[in-house]
Amino acid sequence: MTTCKSTQVTARKRIVIKLGGSTLEGLNEAFFSNFKTLQEDGYEIIITHGGGPAINRELEKRDVPSHKINGIRVTNEEAMEIVQSTLIGQVNPKLVHDLNQAGIQAIGLNGFDMNLLECEFLDFETYGYVGEIKKIDTAIIDILTANNVVPVISCIGATETGQGLNINGDTVASEIALAVGAERLLLVTDVSGIRIGGEYQKEVTPEQIRQWIEEGKITGGMIPKVEGAIRVLNAGIPKVEIVDDTLTGTTITSKELVK
Repeated sequence: MTTCKSTQVTARKRIVIKLGGSTLEGLNEAFFSNFKTLQEDGYEIIITHGGGPAINRELEKRDVPSHKINGIRVTNEEAMEIVQSTLIGQVNPKLVHDLNQAGIQAIGLNGFDMNLLECEFLDFETYGYVGEIKKIDTAIIDILTANNVVPVISCIGATETGQGLNINGDTVASEIALAVGAERLLLVTDVSGIRIGGEYQKEVTPEQIRQWIEEGKITGGMIPKVEGAIRVLNAGIPKVEIVDDTLTGTTITSKELVK
């Protein structure tokens, strides 16, 4: 994957926050309060989001079957139209509205905007209209964050020919974090982090995660989430957190934990 960046005069403190699951349907006051605190601490914040529950409702309403493989939604042509219209037409503007109402300046984006997310098909035979990000142009992100506006990016990418593709939300968040040189990546979901043996973990390493996947203790949609987190850590971003809508949960770190 390649990244196009505009010239940056000074180093920027950036956090990417990915919103997913039921958190999108009702962010609480703690989220907005913590969000504003991060801004007051000098962080530029970029939001990415999926929209699983809303998409599921629309697919069910139109009797379009849907299933996932390794946490990735298999998307045929009809489903792609629904995913795109739901994310860009419903979920994104609702989220932008909620942020604006909370006093946070925000604007909605998707992969078509200024060639933000250029994609190719991930594996058409297996997943259908699902994209793999090939190029990220961060120019629009730089423009907005320089003016204290929060970009809110839906996980729809576009091919060179203009075909919209569905991209796993955690993958978008990870790749955006890498492209903008974020200090932290927060994956906000409807669980309070990684849960092993009935207990949420406060801090874990990639080695532990790989072992838990092999043992079947991490499954389903959590797999692409943690795999994306490990890629981000390996690329040099120091901290990835899987959190709930209070922005607290599990920190994944590449450092060796003290026993």
